[in-house]
Amino acid sequence: MCTDCGCLSSTAKHLSTQTDEPRKIQIEESLLAKNSRLAQVNRARFLAHHLLVLNMMSSPGSGKTSLLERTLAERKQHFAFAVVEGDQQTENDARRIAATGVPVKQINTGSGCHLDAHMISHSVDHFNLESTDILIIENVGNLVCPASFDLGEDHKVVLLSVTEGEDKPLKYPQMFQAASLMLINKIDLLPYLQFDLEQCKSFARRVNPAIEMIELSCQSGLGLDQWYQWLGDKLAHKQ
Repeated sequence: MCTDCGCLSSTAKHLSTQTDEPRKIQIEESLLAKNSRLAQVNRARFLAHHLLVLNMMSSPGSGKTSLLERTLAERKQHFAFAVVEGDQQTENDARRIAATGVPVKQINTGSGCHLDAHMISHSVDHFNLESTDILIIENVGNLVCPASFDLGEDHKVVLLSVTEGEDKPLKYPQMFQAASLMLINKIDLLPYLQFDLEQCKSFARRVNPAIEMIELSCQSGLGLDQWYQWLGDKLAHKQ
């Protein structure tokens, strides 16, 4: 379990004695407040370079890296990308992104379950932000902790695979409340699964009425044009 984020503090508060509780609440609030201050510094830096910054989040195995690989390969002639890869261990995903020819920086969090604003501030030093259009941050695979930590991004994008079940927005509401966009991935597998697509959308709207949704498959290519159009539209608003 992550020892430096609010999810541990919340658990600890629930289990703590009355004498411990005030101190743990103070620690959690202090941690999030510090991160928010650093996120605002990041945001000002990104704004100065007219960057579109996306914080991509999902559970492990939903297809974030596969979607990024295809997106970068097919759109790098149109947009100048840079990618920050977050994982607890290994540089496997960073190597996959580097193979597309796009600049990438790996962050290994060890036991940590999310990226934070301080990590991002140092990672982007490795990029030429002046010549970058879109910075994509692939967060650690986790539907809990990353939702609480502002990185200075413009949009949180949550990826949900149809293999995960349609009730994920209700089980992890904070993640879907925080997201601007929900990408429903592996849509080509629907004929082989018992996944209620309309129910999933309804659950997402229940926790976040304003959330945008795109159905796609990074394998078949279905829906990718809509995803690329969304990227272009959001970037245009940054210029």
